[in-house]
Amino acid sequence: MKYKSFLSLKSIFILTTLVFITITNDISAQKVRVATIGFYNLENLFDTINQADVNDDEFTPTGANQYTPERYLHKISQLSDVISQIGRDVDPKGLMLLGVSEIENRSVLEDLVNTAKLKPMNLGIVHFDGPDRRGVDVGLLYRSDLFKVLNARSVRLHVNEDTAFRTRDQLVVTGMFDNETIHVIVNHWPSRSGGEEKSAPKRYAAASLTRHIADSLYKLNPEAKIIIMGDLNDDPVNLSVTEHLGAVGKTGKLEKQGLFNPMWKMYKEGIGSLAYRDTWNLFDQIIVSEPLVNDRSGYRFLRAHVFNRPFLLQKEGSFKGYPWRTYVGKDFKGGYSDHLPTYIILVKEVK
Repeated sequence: MKYKSFLSLKSIFILTTLVFITITNDISAQKVRVATIGFYNLENLFDTINQADVNDDEFTPTGANQYTPERYLHKISQLSDVISQIGRDVDPKGLMLLGVSEIENRSVLEDLVNTAKLKPMNLGIVHFDGPDRRGVDVGLLYRSDLFKVLNARSVRLHVNEDTAFRTRDQLVVTGMFDNETIHVIVNHWPSRSGGEEKSAPKRYAAASLTRHIADSLYKLNPEAKIIIMGDLNDDPVNLSVTEHLGAVGKTGKLEKQGLFNPMWKMYKEGIGSLAYRDTWNLFDQIIVSEPLVNDRSGYRFLRAHVFNRPFLLQKEGSFKGYPWRTYVGKDFKGGYSDHLPTYIILVKEVK
């Protein structure tokens, strides 16, 4: 099964390459401007400093992972290499926006954007400290020369008045890009810890909160261009996404002020962003509002991708073909993340 998993991902890579060629031809023929927008779970991007108010002991030099400054800087370098490449096949500028999750604080993002490979991109940072017990948050990186942040806020999730429950806040950022207003909601929904079925109500609550935020943006502007992204800890076919968020997988079913999930078709085709027990999941999703599908006057959705380059995959051992992680258990492997990045392409016709 592990061998089959590797073949499946190799096939996905070939498919993605062909799609890139098609996109390039379409762009040339239609004379369009391009924007690439991505999401990446950075898998435990902690600094090495022990903070008394969060559960980060294992990610310290004397902790269980022996997480030294050298290992931290290695991870930063690895991640910067990936981020610098996403979307460049289509847009030489690279990413315009990147949502991230599993980051400990703003300082790790500052270290990341100041690496040699990312500093030329002039990446700005939006981040708020959240209540997660492990201290991990979500954030947004943006091309400060292309995207102007107008407003940013952090929205807390409460589940059935459970005062002991803590999870990542949802980040809502509104900005201007090429004279258009874009809204981004970055998520990291509650995990499947304790079992998928038992933990599902927490993700239902997270999905309902995301939908509430989207509806509030629609209320202000029925033509709002909204991008919902994140590690949802569910696949595109799960009830949290289809029912509680209300994201549909086919444009023919997309209603006015609805949400379209291009990852639905990808998941049905066997494409994933993380592997578990020899099965691919597509938790890392990017979902767009109806105007981004149907509006032809400005930027619109074109395609979605999983950035599944071969160098991101484990080459040998029990996890051959899986995303190449930084750690497997307590063993340092020096990889990237247990998740693959995802991204979408927006295009705007130039007259």
